[in-house]
Parts: sequence; C-alpha cells; structure tokens
Amino acid sequence: MRVAMFGYQTWGHRTLRALLDAGHEVVLVVTHPKSDHAYEKIWSDSVADLARDNGVPVIERNRPDDDVTAALKEADPEIIVANNWRTWLPPEIFNLPPRGTLNVHDSLLPAYAGFSPLIWALINGEKEVGVTAHMMNDELDAGDIILQRSVEVGPRDTVTDLFHRTVDLIEPVVSEALAKLESGDYEPVPQDRSQASFFHKRSIEDSRIDWTWPAEDIDRLVRAQSDPYPNAFTTHKGQTIRITKASVSKGRYGGTPGRIFISEGDGVVIVAGAGARFGKNHGLVIEQVRLEDGTELAATDYFTRMGGYLGR
Repeated sequence: MRVAMFGYQTWGHRTLRALLDAGHEVVLVVTHPKSDHAYEKIWSDSVADLARDNGVPVIERNRPDDDVTAALKEADPEIIVANNWRTWLPPEIFNLPPRGTLNVHDSLLPAYAGFSPLIWALINGEKEVGVTAHMMNDELDAGDIILQRSVEVGPRDTVTDLFHRTVDLIEPVVSEALAKLESGDYEPVPQDRSQASFFHKRSIEDSRIDWTWPAEDIDRLVRAQSDPYPNAFTTHKGQTIRITKASVSKGRYGGTPGRIFISEGDGVVIVAGAGARFGKNHGLVIEQVRLEDGTELAATDYFTRMGGYLGR
C-alpha cells in the first residue's frame, strides 16, 4: 500500500522499519524535531534519519500545518500509520486517505490512553501491558481496534524491561494490522468506553515520592522510573536524592511516613503509608541512591545514622 507515516522516537522508528520491511510504498514521513524534554531524549532513534536513508520525503513539525496537509494531498497515500505522534491530528488529516489512519499505541486500550502508558501501568500494578493498533477517530486513542498484543508484567520488572518487550511487538503488530486492512479479513472491535482511562504527559514532579503511599506502590514507582528514565526521587537535608533500587520490607514498621527508621537486609527502611501510625504497614527498603552530583551509593553508606525524615 501507499503509506504516509506520523511518528517519533524509537516507537516511530520501529513502525517505519516495519513499513519498509513489509514492502509498503512509504510516500511521506512526518516527525517531530528533536526535543530537550526529559522523556523525549531517551528511546530517541531518529525517524527522520531512517526515512532519509531510504529515500523517503520527511517533514519535521511539532504540529501539522498547511504545508503538511498540502504534502499529504500531493503524496496521495492510501492510509496513514501513526505511532508516538505527540500532538493532535485533526480530522482533515486522519480522514484524508481513503483507508483512514491506523494508530499504534503502547497500551491495551481502552485503558491507558494518552501519555507514558507503560509507566502508569507499572505504577498501578497492572498484570499485563501491550500494544494496540486501532483506527483513529475524533477522540484520542478511542477508535475501533484492529489488533492487540500483550505481555505479562513480572513481579520485579522495571519499565525498561517492559519497554523492550513491548517495542518488540510494534513491527509484527504493524505488519499484521496492515495486512488485515489490505485484505479486508478483519472485524474491527469497538472500544468499551466505560473501561477507558486517559493519562497526562509525565514531568519530573511526577517522579517525586509521596511517603504516604503504601510501600508496595512506592516500590513500583521506583521500578517505573528506572534508568534511563528520570528516577523516583525524594529530598533529604535539602538535597535531592534519587532512588535507583528499593524493595518492600519484610517487617512491619510503625510511625510517621518518611521516617528513616532501621536497617533491614541490604538497605534502610523508610516508614511508608498513610496508616503507618498503626504499625501494620511494610516500609520501603532503600538499597541504592544517586546524589545530585551523580554519585551512586549503597543506602547503608548514605544513611549512616538513623532518624530524620525524607521529603523535607
């Protein structure tokens, strides 16, 4: 098929690679310029470079404009494929090709529409994550599903683990979904909007640890902000410290959330949870920290004395 593509970062790169490898005629690629946003500097394989290396015309824009619309009309694609396009596509674009626009999203829609779905899903303790190919309509990430694939979330998985497993789904999902659309051998599945959820773009502040959360939730936050993502962080004596390794304590500890309490195993327990005063909560065992200057320390080397509070 004649395909135009909107995409960005590694997700878009894998999508373009799938289109090229499947032998589709890619007539235009639209991608975003490079960004300094913390979440856009990682997994940043260049869609523009891959397109140019394969002789595909490229337009770089933060948002589609009249030039993009004109170029699309001239390219005359049968279908648009989008993946990790970061701004709204208007109906005059996604309805332009006769076959419409296929969007590829890294969640199991209708849940986790919007931004950073893997991070939010891991924080929330979901048992599986995945990739959905669906037709684009007027509502973001809400169109009929053509194909969906999932992977399990392991008990100690980080978001980096989940990224690698889900990004490997993109090429087969794109290839299979387009084959279905081309042959007509598929039944589109409307999304159950009663099960939909929509998440905002993450910022650094979203990685700040709230010690009133249960330790289990904070542990997942730490794993959801694993390198190379901006790490979960707290403050101690006016300094920001990033938590790069942690786990849930075996013991139950009472007191005030954020209290630096006691050594356990290879780390130091921080009292956690809104009901910590009852002494029924597990704490968070911090095992490794990263200081503002980038120094990596075992928690037992950083917290040489117990007492005091984090987040103050």
